[in-house]
Amino acid sequence: QVQLVESGGGLVQAGGSLRLSCAASGRTFRNYAMGWFRQVPGKEREFVVGISYDGSTTTYADSVKGRFTISRDNAKNTVYLQMDSLKSEDTAVYLCAASLRYSSSAWYRSSVNYWGKGTLVTVSS
Repeated sequence: QVQLVESGGGLVQAGGSLRLSCAASGRTFRNYAMGWFRQVPGKEREFVVGISYDGSTTTYADSVKGRFTISRDNAKNTVYLQMDSLKSEDTAVYLCAASLRYSSSAWYRSSVNYWGKGTLVTVSS
């Protein structure tokens, strides 16, 4: 069992930055690929970015490529999402995800084994 707790969301102006964190419980963190999805009410949950077990490989959605950066610290059981040049369309609840199988393309929701409850990011224009 893995529990994921996100933090770092908030209100930011367009063009600004935020850094999200996701702390995982358990001793098996390094066995999971980690990722972030986001969801806007009334819309499908959308894949944002994924990172492999050791952090050597990452996958980004086209909409965030060049603006967002994912990283992980296996010693701290934590994954981070640095979000720069934020746009109003980035406004969403951001959810941390853990998967036993890393994909080098966009992740399917069905591939996620554990979800966090999410943290709200609001970008004002």
